[in-house]
Amino acid sequence: CDFCYEPQATNSTSIIYPPTNKPTIMMKKRPFVLSRLSKLIISSSCSFSSVASGLNIALITGSTRTSGPPTVLGPRVNTFIQTTLEERGHTITHIDPKEFTLLQKPAFAYAPAKAPQELQECQSVLQQADAYVCVTPEYNHSPSPALMNVLNHFGSSTFSFKPSAIVTYSAGQWGGTRAGVALRTTLSELGALPVSAMIHIPKAQEVINRDGSIVVTSEANDEEEQWQKYCSRTFSQLEWWAVAARNHREVVDPFDESPVFGKTPSQRNAP
Repeated sequence: CDFCYEPQATNSTSIIYPPTNKPTIMMKKRPFVLSRLSKLIISSSCSFSSVASGLNIALITGSTRTSGPPTVLGPRVNTFIQTTLEERGHTITHIDPKEFTLLQKPAFAYAPAKAPQELQECQSVLQQADAYVCVTPEYNHSPSPALMNVLNHFGSSTFSFKPSAIVTYSAGQWGGTRAGVALRTTLSELGALPVSAMIHIPKAQEVINRDGSIVVTSEANDEEEQWQKYCSRTFSQLEWWAVAARNHREVVDPFDESPVFGKTPSQRNAP
């Protein structure tokens, strides 16, 4: 929105991974790129799954409820998603909305290093992440206010040029799909572009146990396999874009051509 701006730029974390894009476009500006890239290329026999493992993923959840009725579903869904990502070889940091007060002043409104320590620490986790996974219930066809409160504490330079994935759930038959659609615009504005596939979990109380495991009811005993296959579509897209993004950040600083707005909201204005 036109009222969001940030008084300082932040540096994104770079991790060396094998590049997938040809560097010809960058040769005139950075003649060293080709030799640098050649040192990073790995054997073509290496599978993508091994390349994609080891991502730092920030899991941002959206439930602050502690008691019912209705049944509290957030913790079991969060555990299922975190376990699934960890089993894919990633490091997960949980951003819990219960640790945030209602927004009074966003991180970018403070002078450098003057934000509350807890806010600085959370921002550091988000900046160092390779990707984001947002988990939200649906409130009035919208993402949870707790999740939006977390996101609104930070500006786009915290998230920019990295991918995100959306997970929604509900006690009813729609699985929070409308909240997921609404959340896409917020993540896009923050620069954490959401992948096309989303994970929707309808009737979560019947699908996931309290410990985060999948409920097994069929004789085939294949519910766990079915849900892993369903989630894999979203998470494989997230991994693909996360690896591609951090490859390119190692070669080109994205903020060189798209600097952070650091003075007034009018910097967004057309000429």
